[in-house]
Amino acid sequence: MSHLPANGTWSKCPFCNAHVNQLEWGFYKQCPHCHRYLRLTAQQRINQVVDANSFSQIDTNVESTNHLNVPEYTQKLAKAHQQSGLDEAMVIGQAKIKAQPTLIGVMDTHFMMGTLNTAVGMIIKQLYLEGAQRRLPIVIFIASGGARMQEGIYSLLQMNTILNAKRAFDQQDLFSMNVLTDPTMGGVSASFAFEGDIVIAEKYTQIGFAGRRVIETISNEQLPVDFQDADHLKQHGLLDDVIERAAIADYVGKMLKLHQGE
Repeated sequence: MSHLPANGTWSKCPFCNAHVNQLEWGFYKQCPHCHRYLRLTAQQRINQVVDANSFSQIDTNVESTNHLNVPEYTQKLAKAHQQSGLDEAMVIGQAKIKAQPTLIGVMDTHFMMGTLNTAVGMIIKQLYLEGAQRRLPIVIFIASGGARMQEGIYSLLQMNTILNAKRAFDQQDLFSMNVLTDPTMGGVSASFAFEGDIVIAEKYTQIGFAGRRVIETISNEQLPVDFQDADHLKQHGLLDDVIERAAIADYVGKMLKLHQGE
């Protein structure tokens, strides 16, 4: 009989390198040593923030295709689908958060780092259209490495497509809220990430355009430790608040209730 622990019972924290038993991560996937959070799947995020049995997924009928014939992109899409169980990097649906009805969108970094492409752009556009038709607020949990390079200019075009859909939604005098989670980078941070009526971030979230190492290499300068950190952005007025993961559901629920006049 082996004296080694069973496979999968321990893992190394990607932030402090401490060895953590799977039971110690807890419901919110927080390291007991450095208190940083693991990145969540879309389903884990939904389980944490919406009321039990209230989530009803909206069928998008959208799948990515390799229309530019980029080498190995088709294989990468298939692998991402197999590993994540998702058709694309975003899930949308209707739910209740603290008894408040809302539409919700959740990006998932486990599908090609949650990158924005034609399909994801269409999903977000559908989310805003559904919100206007159903007369419901929208909460988007953003987690993305930016625009998907395999789709080139078509990925970048989604920035404008999403903003146009958001503008039409805003004309209905409906409430929207964005929750930035780790990471929120690139073309996503440069377009719709900061366009909610309320924009908050989960604590420890990295938010920016280019990555830290890229900027340091180009500028030949050492950046501050808190560069691109959510708390740093809040201090400079770019975020309404920075919230611990365990408190996000309560915070969002209060904002929904406040803006629905109840």
